Amino acid sequence: MKDLSFDAVVIGGGAAGMAAALVLDSSGFSCAILEREDHLGGILMQCIHNGFGLHEFKEELTGPEFAGRFIEKTLKTKIAVYLNTTVTSIKPDASYSEGKGAGVYKELFCVSPDQGVLHIHARAVILAMGCRERNRGNVRIPGSRPAGVYTAGLAQRLVNIEGYIPGKEVVIIGSGDIGLIMARRMSWVGCKVKAVVEIMPYPAGLTRNIVQCLQDFNIPLYLSSQTTNIYGNDRVEGVEVTPMENGVTLPEKKFRIDCDTVLLSVGLVPENELSKDAGVELNGTTNGPLVDSSLMTNVDGVFACGNVLHVHDLVDWVAEESRRAGSFAAEWLRGERPLSQIRVKAGSNVRYVNPGKFNPRRDNNIYMRSMIVKNDAVLELRLDNRVIKSVKERHVQPSEMINITLGPKDLEGVNAGPDSVLEFSIN
Repeated sequence: MKDLSFDAVVIGGGAAGMAAALVLDSSGFSCAILEREDHLGGILMQCIHNGFGLHEFKEELTGPEFAGRFIEKTLKTKIAVYLNTTVTSIKPDASYSEGKGAGVYKELFCVSPDQGVLHIHARAVILAMGCRERNRGNVRIPGSRPAGVYTAGLAQRLVNIEGYIPGKEVVIIGSGDIGLIMARRMSWVGCKVKAVVEIMPYPAGLTRNIVQCLQDFNIPLYLSSQTTNIYGNDRVEGVEVTPMENGVTLPEKKFRIDCDTVLLSVGLVPENELSKDAGVELNGTTNGPLVDSSLMTNVDGVFACGNVLHVHDLVDWVAEESRRAGSFAAEWLRGERPLSQIRVKAGSNVRYVNPGKFNPRRDNNIYMRSMIVKNDAVLELRLDNRVIKSVKERHVQPSEMINITLGPKDLEGVNAGPDSVLEFSIN
């Protein structure tokens, strides 16, 4: 077993992990990235379509190109990168902290076929493990268990990385962005995409993907429609689709779509089993950690960023948020702490707001998702039930994050106490 010590450890080597680690390294702190795959870059390495980097690099890149720019920067630094390394536990290590300077150390145990068992001490930990796909068990679709049912991300890996085509006639359940992109990808490799079936009355993916991946290929999108059966024993033979009205299925209108392959694009969930074991409190809405204005969890010195915190719509926002996490971790390592924080909550028509606290002494980047689809919406900010700011939004929908910046100027002339609450609503 190898004993190692760093100022900070970043768990996850995707865009989030690398962005956070680069800031820590440039701030003069020793840092390690622990990545369970055999490469840096995360899921971006199988996303060979373009559309990445418009905000981050002001140009359109593929996923590997976007990741490659961070990988190139990371490998030029002193950041220690451990690939094929799985973190099995995080816990406080007060005994190691004695005489080691400010901050209580964390103790991490990791396993690796290359390195064996790693025993790592770190003052700060940044969680950047990303997210995973929900599967058939999560959505409880009736039917047997035939071959030919895949998550959209797995199908993406099979086609783009492994060079296998999972089927010829495809139905995609759910209209998440990965599913929409795979509708286009499967069409490009010669498959027939019969339909995309979405249970909600609106698409779950970005508008640009609806246009570029479905409409441009004349692929039908069935909204307010539930997949009520998967036919087939040895191999998928078709799916049963039942339309819905006001949330109620209409069995008399059900129909069958013949296919040999089903791809599931029914949502993403932050990868937080490790977080829970470390004692990190999770948000019941996002399934990611609850964090304060510095992106720190309830466990002192443990921060979270990127899709492990809440599922983002653009990797550009992942990189932006993760750089801030790295900066906040660096401040914490220097002994800096927020002097005061205001609790943040989601109001009407807002699904969630992140982070969960607001620092009135500095600019804060606030992310949220709408629960409604609406043109000419108004985002209203209330401090202790008093409207302090209104922001006009041309269009809001659940699939697209809202990103705003708030700072001391927004609180001018307003008295905020320790029990104050900042509430976000959409009208």
